[in-house]
Amino acid sequence: MFKLNEIKELIKLVDQSSLQELEIQNEGFKLFLRKPGRTESVIVSSAPAQPAYSVSAPAAAPSEALPEPSAAAVREPAPAATSSADLHTIVSPMVGTFYGSPSPDAAPYVSPGSKVNEKSVVCIIEAMKLMNEIEAEVKGEIVEVLVDNGQLVEYGQPLFLLKKQ
Repeated sequence: MFKLNEIKELIKLVDQSSLQELEIQNEGFKLFLRKPGRTESVIVSSAPAQPAYSVSAPAAAPSEALPEPSAAAVREPAPAATSSADLHTIVSPMVGTFYGSPSPDAAPYVSPGSKVNEKSVVCIIEAMKLMNEIEAEVKGEIVEVLVDNGQLVEYGQPLFLLKKQ
């Protein structure tokens, strides 16, 4: 069985490296880390007859029991929902604290009317003292900021509405 502090340390190492995936098997348990974009997914599973747990980093403990691991056991960021043909919703890829600017005295990354491209940083989500820059992933114009600075956000929570170009 993997210890929680070992899993946390592995998450940090994968996050700081250029690795995209890491899989470790030990004494009938399997640990799989994947870094899609700037977040990680962690799956800890045991022998097929025993239950598996899925943890979306940076959660501190297994959050939900799952049956035998499958493709559905991997928590991936939900695809962004569109509220109309031209609007795109940028959602939080993790649980954490939303920050709209790089520091308290700095101007926000974006505000309504800001033009962004696929690689534009729109905010920071702080999780486990790690600052994760969130990118727009589509080209367009920010229509609305849906959360307040310093607000706790959930996985998949809408952060911004963007008019695609």
